[in-house]
Formats: sequence, C-alpha cells, structure tokens
Amino acid sequence: MRSIDRFGVTEEQLRALVAEGLRDGGDWCDLYFEDTAYHDLLLRDGVVGSGGYHVDYGCGIRVLKGEKTGYAYAETTDFASLKSAARAAGSIAATATSLRGSALQSATQPRGESQDLYPELVAWEGADCKGFVEFLQRIEAGIRARDSRVLKVVAILSYSVSDVMMFNSLGELTSDHRPLGSLSVQVIFRQGDRTENNTVSRSLRMGAEFISEDVLEDLVSRAVAGMDARFEARRPKGGQMSVVMGAGASGILLHEAMGHAFEADFNRKGQSIFTDKMGQRICRPGINILDDGTLPRSRGACNFDDEGVPGQKTYMVTDGVLTSYLHDRISAGYYGVAPTGNGRRESFRYNPIPRMRATYMESGPDGTKEDLIASVRKGIYVDQFANGQVKIGEGDFTFFVKSGFLIERGRLTMPVKDINIIGNGPQALADIEAVAGDLKVDEGTWTCGKEQSVAVSCGIPSVLIRNLTVGGE
Repeated sequence: MRSIDRFGVTEEQLRALVAEGLRDGGDWCDLYFEDTAYHDLLLRDGVVGSGGYHVDYGCGIRVLKGEKTGYAYAETTDFASLKSAARAAGSIAATATSLRGSALQSATQPRGESQDLYPELVAWEGADCKGFVEFLQRIEAGIRARDSRVLKVVAILSYSVSDVMMFNSLGELTSDHRPLGSLSVQVIFRQGDRTENNTVSRSLRMGAEFISEDVLEDLVSRAVAGMDARFEARRPKGGQMSVVMGAGASGILLHEAMGHAFEADFNRKGQSIFTDKMGQRICRPGINILDDGTLPRSRGACNFDDEGVPGQKTYMVTDGVLTSYLHDRISAGYYGVAPTGNGRRESFRYNPIPRMRATYMESGPDGTKEDLIASVRKGIYVDQFANGQVKIGEGDFTFFVKSGFLIERGRLTMPVKDINIIGNGPQALADIEAVAGDLKVDEGTWTCGKEQSVAVSCGIPSVLIRNLTVGGE
C-alpha cells in the first residue's frame, strides 16, 4: 500500500495543509504522518503471562518563522482536523520575525532512488505468536541448562512496525517502512547467600526473521558469561589511573560523554563544550568518530530521518579534528551547511531535533585489546558500563562500571565491581593514547533520552585512556 493511501490524503490536500500552515507568514512548513503498531510479550517464571498491543496513528505539523517553532498534531488524518492543526502551528509561529536569509533547502533524493537499509523479509504482521512464546521459553531453558545458579529469568520480546510519510513546503514527499525487533533478558543468579544479576539484549531493524537460532544462542551464551568473575569481584582502591575500555558496549560512554556535545542544537545555543571548537584538533591524529545512519539493520539506521533527509554517514571527528556537528534542518540552515540526517523524533507528537543514530569510533592502528592491556602498569579494564551522568556544557561525566578487571603489570587480575569512572569528555578524548583494530557496534536495546526517546546504537574499538578517575575504596 502506498503511504499516501494509507493515510487517506491526496497530494493536493498535502499542499493545501502546507499553505494553511504558512498563511500567517511562516518560512517553512512540514508534515509528519505516522502509523505504528507495537507488540510485546513477557516471560516470567517460565510462563509467558502477559503481552501488549497498541497503535499510534496521527500527524504532526511544524511551522518555522525566524527562531520560532509552531507545532501541533492530530491523532487522526481527517482533513478538517489536519487543517486545524496546521492553522494552530502557523499561529504559534506567527509572532516571530523572518529568517535571516537562511532558508531551509532541499535535502532529499529523487523519488525511486532511496535506499532500503532494513527490509522486512518476514512480516511481523500475521506472524505466529505461539512460536514467539515457545522461543522465549527456549531462551529460559537454555540459560538454566548452562548455569545451575540461575534463580530467575525474565525475558521480553517487543516488536513494532512503523509507516511514516513526510511532506514539506518545498514539495518533497518521502516515506519509510520501519520494522524493529528487540529481545531483552534479565537473569538473577544465587551462589550461597549472594546474588548477582545480568541483563543482555539484542535489537535489529528487521522483520520476524529476527526470531532465529543465532539470536537465541547469542542471548543465552552472553546471559551466563562471566558470572564466576562477578561473584569473585571486589571493589578496588580508587585513584587516577589508566582505563582500557573494551570494544562494543563501552561505546555508551562515547555516546553520552561526547556524542551529545556534538549535536548542533547544543552548539547553536552555546551550551556545548565544543561550541567554539569547529576545525580544531580535539584528539590525537588517526582518531575518527562518526554518527552513521546507514548501517544495515542497525537500531539507529535511517533510510530517511524524520524530516525526510536521506540517511547518511557523518564524520564528527576526522583524523583528530572536529569537522562536523550533527544537524537537523534548522541547525543546518543556521550554520549554512547541508543537514546530516539527524532530525529525529519519538513520534508524531514531538518536534524533530538533532539526535544521534549509530555513534562509534573507527578502528585504530594500535594492535589488539591484549596489546593495550599489556602496555598498562596499573589500571582498570572495563567491558560494560551501567548508569551514567553527563553535563553537556562542562563535559564532565560519571559512569558506573558493571563489569571489569584490575590491570597489574600488563595483565588482567582481580575482577572489580562497585566503581565509577569519572572524567571530562574533551579531556578524555585528548588523553586517548591507543585505539585497537577491533571496532564492534553493539546491537543492544539502546534508547537515548533527550526530551524524547529514540532508538540508537553505539560502538567503539578497544581504547586506552591514559588518565581517568576511578572511584573505589
């Protein structure tokens, strides 16, 4: 079904809605139509005892005038309701002065040339839910078979399919079909009078082919991995020391402590530590940091962003130099550059803002993870972070270490727990001494919150940061 038919509107009506939005002198108007169906199943104590289903359907209309944004939405696509929303958005924006000659420009590919990064090979709609129940039960059985210390398993399967359509005052009409499957498994272990827990997840933009033996084996094996070390782990003595971050999930520190500070709205408003650093060296040569909307099946992939801009790969740091912020159409117009495909929103109820997609650092030339560890006399190796806090303006961050080891004389020794890694984003970038060649983009259920929530991915190769504060004893 064509998107324009799905939403029950004609191109003539789309043009009429834009005209209504611009009636009070607006500079720009765009429409965002959405039809999303969400499903989930919950397994607890060996039984799939609950599930959910809901639909989100409607259209958001944005009007820009100068620095003012007017936004309104309708939870229907009835033309009269849409026209009322367009009128409301235009009225909100009407009090502003005109844009200072930085009109938003075309950023889309011609129709028929768009990429498809996440084809739905087996449609979620009409898939066998009984098979999904059995799959969740097999995950629990596999975990219990591999570790006798398992006390409880909770597994959640969630999947959604979104159809979106975008139209703007330049006459650009784009659409996207977005499947997303996710599995999250939490396991509680008991050994004597102690308990430990582990949470693993997998999320990919694909159809019901996501329910596969490869995904089952991946989740089961990771759910029980490293539990002997968890029970042996102790809190080490803290202080200033070297930290080796393991490849993959450690990329959450890159996302939080550095990626947000590269988002153009923070820089446009002077709120980021990198506001005046464009074109400057911010880390050693050879380091490349990018935000990528083109990774096939990635949770952060975008055929088009939520402003109709094609998905693309954006280098924020090139050979150690800050070369780009992450732009939506508004910030791109302000800076006089092309949008980077980072205009994203949680749903049609929200205004698009600059958001990350899949943020990672490219592999480096400094050998393997083992080479980095061997170069450290005393420090910490971290392969999983948990909760963190970041101050965008100052760049300061604190992250809780979920799993790691003490490094002594170039070797991993005591497993560690209950410690924080504390530092400053720009300083941590400057203190990177070595980057291994083992980039891994993690496929967990990462969700980024910045006024609103969007699905993202993150990754990193093994990286040695020479000086961070480890909060221990």
